Amino acid sequence: MTKRSLLLLALVFVLPLWLGADTVVQEIIARINSDIITRSEYHRSLEELRQELKQQNADTADAQFQQRQKDALRDLIDQQLLLQKAKDLGITGDTEVIKRLDEIRKQMNLSSMEDLEKAAQQQGVSFEDFKQNIHNGIVTQMVISREVGSKIQITKEEESKYYETHQSEFSRPEQVRLSEILVSTEKLDANDPAAMSVAQQKAQQLLEEIRKGASFEETAKKSSDGSTAAQGGDLGYFKRGTLAKELEDKTFGMKAGEVSDVIRTRQGLILLKVTEHVEAGVPLLKQIEPKIQEALYLQKLQPALREYLTKLREDAYIDIKPGYVDTAASPNETKPILTNTEAQGPKSKKRHKKLGIF
Repeated sequence: MTKRSLLLLALVFVLPLWLGADTVVQEIIARINSDIITRSEYHRSLEELRQELKQQNADTADAQFQQRQKDALRDLIDQQLLLQKAKDLGITGDTEVIKRLDEIRKQMNLSSMEDLEKAAQQQGVSFEDFKQNIHNGIVTQMVISREVGSKIQITKEEESKYYETHQSEFSRPEQVRLSEILVSTEKLDANDPAAMSVAQQKAQQLLEEIRKGASFEETAKKSSDGSTAAQGGDLGYFKRGTLAKELEDKTFGMKAGEVSDVIRTRQGLILLKVTEHVEAGVPLLKQIEPKIQEALYLQKLQPALREYLTKLREDAYIDIKPGYVDTAASPNETKPILTNTEAQGPKSKKRHKKLGIF
């Protein structure tokens, strides 16, 4: 084949690819320093918002979407600014991402990361995108905690005032928080006394180990057949009237930290631990001080974070394509300086637009 033929062949294949690439580049709608946001990313974020709102409340999803979609580009720019700040601060989040993926793996009862990757692929989700989303979430939270959260101060006077003005919110019914260890008997023949005896002996042995000092939570993780094993057996809170009467009578008569005898149920033999016993009424301030501090922290965080993000915008070079709006834009932002070619007029701008520059 001659060099001329090779050149023609290359043009046949490469030119369409080059033109196709232009189409993708033309979808850039915002530039934040050296990073970009594409139209496809923007529309994907809108779709994720729509699905999230539907899951929360399908009846009000459309109205909420109409209200919140105007901030979609703002949120994407916020994320880019925080990710860029993380690089400046040397925050990678690598260790935290691995830990989070491992937590997800355990919650799904999968034996390896390869199984988690396969599970993601079976759901039609790119595992790399999945990991990147987790990374972005962790890293941005680390920056917020370090740069904004660490500077928030909460006084005792603020705690007292919040406690006094939110008394009705703190009132609660009597309830217990329970954890379980289950020795399942569902697959055993109820008419086989030997098999049932083995299950009974196992449950009794676990109880004796706990009473000798073994951790209930660790024992649950290692030996429980229940779906809550990965969480140390945690079942959550129960009010009066939500448990079977036998279980209610037993657990509501126990103190925090106490473990029941072996109890036979339809699922199998269980041990129950009361991890918390909440009395009815309004708790003392010192009992709910961490919750009050968290509420005040979140109350102060949003305006402080918005102020911080405004400062990041003012220190960055941000350019938004006409037709799109950053609802958190600052009037003090620095706009990118046009090059000589871009400033030459409509003909030059038209040529640049064809190449994907705006």
